[in-house]
Amino acid sequence: MNEKMNRMEFLKSLGLKGASLFAVYCAASGLSSCVNESMDPTNPTGVTGNELILDLNSAAYTKLNTVGNYVVVSGIVIARVSATAFAAVTQVCSHEGRRQVVFNSGEFYCAAHGARFDTAGKGLNSTGSRGLKTYVTLLEGTTLKVTV
Repeated sequence: MNEKMNRMEFLKSLGLKGASLFAVYCAASGLSSCVNESMDPTNPTGVTGNELILDLNSAAYTKLNTVGNYVVVSGIVIARVSATAFAAVTQVCSHEGRRQVVFNSGEFYCAAHGARFDTAGKGLNSTGSRGLKTYVTLLEGTTLKVTV
């Protein structure tokens, strides 16, 4: 039998539960030899190989045409920080691993415990001191590429 099992199912099959399951899953997610199961090249969200490709004319991403707005795509918060620049960071806060990072008033902010980060992912307060993973962005015409 050749059934595929994702990482989470495998860890559950080992008997891991709760916090230990979360800790092992997150640690294993950082291994470069593992496949990121959320990145499917056939996904209509624009994921192609190791890039998110966003058409800023598409209704899903037109918010990015206005400075100060943001979208969340495949666990990445992408914000328009100026007329010519974008910033992209993980949606998972480094404080407690919650997916609650948003963009607000020119900085990234975690609604769970108030962690704050600048547009380069650097922590701006003690709760955000570990910073955020950042991604490279490149605007070509009306296409925004985010390297993941």
